[in-house]
Amino acid sequence: MLNPMPESFDYSPPIEPWLAVVYADEDIVVLDKPSGLLSVPGKDPRLSDCLEARVRARWPSAALAHRLDKDTSGILVMCLNKKALGHVGQEFEQRRAKKTYVARVWGDIDDEAGRIEMPLATDWENKPRQCVDWENGRPSQTEWQVIRREDGITRLRLNPLTGRTHQLRVHLLAIGHPILGDVFYATGAALAAADRLQLHAETLGFHHPRGHWVDFVVPTPF
Repeated sequence: MLNPMPESFDYSPPIEPWLAVVYADEDIVVLDKPSGLLSVPGKDPRLSDCLEARVRARWPSAALAHRLDKDTSGILVMCLNKKALGHVGQEFEQRRAKKTYVARVWGDIDDEAGRIEMPLATDWENKPRQCVDWENGRPSQTEWQVIRREDGITRLRLNPLTGRTHQLRVHLLAIGHPILGDVFYATGAALAAADRLQLHAETLGFHHPRGHWVDFVVPTPF
């Protein structure tokens, strides 16, 4: 049983680092988004501070090619012109972009690797939560591999083959191993085991708008 959705949204985005740039050229900016910072602004003016706004203060033409959840940290790419945005957007849409995440989850997973295939949909009574929905959900696949076992906690490398909202968080919850510190999907000891969501976008590779393949790595901070 998940905790009730909070009635208010407490938003205290990290100030340091204000903007962590991994790479930049005339077409793209690659960033290391900290946990706790929105990718895009919310409707409430109190939610205006976000990665997009911070980047546009330096590169006014910047536009997001994809997003990360507020509490997820790691690699995110923005584009500096329409041509680049269209190209990188297609890299994600056509699943040519390759990305991996690292997560620490509650419990000992039995196997060393596997694939989760469960359709996902919005949990309308508890929005923005998502849920497994075998009748109306969109097909969703996640590959996982054990990196290390840590005394009742398992560190995983995750490869999302699809890009559904909260996909990794819901898939891991559904197999009985919620991500530590997940305020939406973890409860009890799993929630209390970390002071932030233990999910990090560590690697990202895609074809650059100029045609060549690029790879980026931001080491996991936990």
